[in-house]
Amino acid sequence: MLPVDFTAISAQYHEQGYTVVRQAFDEERLAPIKLVLEQFHQQWLVANQELYRARAVNSAYLTDKKLLNTSDRALLFQLIGDRKVAQLLQAVFPSAFGFMNTQLFFNPCNPQQKNYWHRDIQYSDLSIEQQIKALGQSNVIHVRLALAPEPGLELIPGSHNRWDTDLEFSVRMAQEGCAVHDELPNSHKIALETGDLLIFSANMIHRGLYGGQRMAFDMLYCDPLPSLLQYVNPDCLPNSDEMQAISCPEAFTQTQRVLQTL
Repeated sequence: MLPVDFTAISAQYHEQGYTVVRQAFDEERLAPIKLVLEQFHQQWLVANQELYRARAVNSAYLTDKKLLNTSDRALLFQLIGDRKVAQLLQAVFPSAFGFMNTQLFFNPCNPQQKNYWHRDIQYSDLSIEQQIKALGQSNVIHVRLALAPEPGLELIPGSHNRWDTDLEFSVRMAQEGCAVHDELPNSHKIALETGDLLIFSANMIHRGLYGGQRMAFDMLYCDPLPSLLQYVNPDCLPNSDEMQAISCPEAFTQTQRVLQTL
């Protein structure tokens, strides 16, 4: 990773809701990770053909012990608990953080498929009023590693700290004659190159941009709160022996600590 100004990263994230670290990982570090993820993706396509053909643009729970062998899981755990990643997370989280999930993003089967504006929180069971309140009270953060050059993400800077305008809400919810893929003002597109890390708030308004060789591995972290971590699958966490090989296992230990209280 090139020299990083963590103060600048913290300031940009808190103001804009995102930050980008270019060339965070070199090809030597990426090569074995890409191999594991490509093999996982091919197996996922075989098992989920119907879903893929219908609409899917991502898969999840990649570290589930039922889906990957021990050595492949260990490789992903080492990336999720990488020291560089931990330092970046310390710059954007207010305090401690826990590991939440993983996702792999790819192009849709249908190249004409439209993308969609959303906040991740809209897929929770929270009411609109609760969602508005949660924007300032809880943090869920994506750390996206680009495995190939791709159009990346389009987002509305600063929307992690405020609720939608009337137009944003109508588009995001497909109301008032709007569609979820309609253009929105004040958006910013972030193209990614191989090895780049994009860190962004799941609470902000954003949409994926399809095309190119889109293949991005997302590591999701959050405040270590029971309300956020209650849905974590324990099978996606490392065991005590696997934990020993992880540079910065704190995100995993925070999650395990919360799960033990549920």
